[in-house]
Amino acid sequence: MNKVILMGRLTKDPEIRYSAGQNQMTIARYQLAVDRRMKKAGEAAVDFIPCVVFGKQAEFAEKYLKKGTKIVVVGRIQTGSYMNRDGQKVFTTDVVVEEQEFAESKAAATNANGGDDFMGIPDGIDGEIPFR
Repeated sequence: MNKVILMGRLTKDPEIRYSAGQNQMTIARYQLAVDRRMKKAGEAAVDFIPCVVFGKQAEFAEKYLKKGTKIVVVGRIQTGSYMNRDGQKVFTTDVVVEEQEFAESKAAATNANGGDDFMGIPDGIDGEIPFR
């Protein structure tokens, strides 16, 4: 079984691309900063997890997710590889997001950072949420 559940904050706004061809699809990439439970001698330990989202979920990410937004994602780990310009093989690991949802209210996001850079849940999107 390949199942991943993560909670963290976006390190920057999602990068949006569109597939080529007749049936154009939105593709969003973002990175989550996820706190580790185990910390060394009071040091903060954070993992930066690359995530990729497709279709309606990517359109949602484009419209509502911003740097600092705290979200929960459910997906799977996918590995791959490619040859870089120098002819060296580069290995990749991404979380392919199947579900994403806000992990805090708009008020909590504002209080957590004094209103700087954090978005939280936008008003008036109830009918547009693409997940259960």
